[in-house]
Amino acid sequence: MSYGLLKGKRGIIFGALNEHSIAWKVAVKAVEEGATITISNTALAIRMGEINELGKQLNCEVIPADATCYEDLQEVFRRSQEVLGGKIDFVLHSIGMSPNVRKGRAYDDLDYTMLNKTLDISAISFHKMLQAAKKLDAIAEYGSVVALTYMAAQRTIFGYNDMADAKAMLESIARSFGYIYGRERNVRINTISQSPTMTTAGSGIKGMDRLFDYANRISPLGNASAEECADYCMVMFSDLTRKVTMQNLFHDGGFSSMGMSLSAMNTYEKGLEEFMDENGNIIYG
Repeated sequence: MSYGLLKGKRGIIFGALNEHSIAWKVAVKAVEEGATITISNTALAIRMGEINELGKQLNCEVIPADATCYEDLQEVFRRSQEVLGGKIDFVLHSIGMSPNVRKGRAYDDLDYTMLNKTLDISAISFHKMLQAAKKLDAIAEYGSVVALTYMAAQRTIFGYNDMADAKAMLESIARSFGYIYGRERNVRINTISQSPTMTTAGSGIKGMDRLFDYANRISPLGNASAEECADYCMVMFSDLTRKVTMQNLFHDGGFSSMGMSLSAMNTYEKGLEEFMDENGNIIYG
């Protein structure tokens, strides 16, 4: 069902890869809600993925850009304003990748060159995006910028590795830039901390299937789906949230407020033998 929340608005969606991507769902939902958009990803992702099909489906331009390249991001904002006919009303940052995770490197055995790449792609790209937009005065007054994050920025989640550090930086950038952009241009900046979601990127996290199941069981409302996250983004992009900024908004079925659920206690009581070594010590890794 469409509510016309974004009628007449212009947006840029960064990070759509395929139909499993949250950014893909957000792009589709934004157009359904009345927006005109551009979508952006790396040239490689455009060649290897299905983004051009999404562009055809939504009748929107696909703009290649390396999110770690400041000049590329400037061009996305310039081109988007040209194509869409005015300043941008909303932006989604849905970009994250860890070479250490992909290579199976443990957190206490990181490759620091790869860590730098993790931070640049997953967090610093957000700062570059905001700085490029601000210097170009590309975002309209009371425009909305949303970045997707995860609770591992606040709590230790097994297997999330250096992406947790990146998400913590991402959320800090939202607060720091949110103050400046809000005071000077009335632009609001927020992060949405989404449930574990079986996206292409999320599936690469060690133990993701078990984390997904655990979160779903312990959350009073269960995990929030990619489609439901897209719905939440529509509210954050709309004029209904004009005074919401610098917030990290949990969208996780209540998981972030839970301590111990009945199902978790019952499972724990069944025993931990499978997680013990030959001496009866629990293996925590």
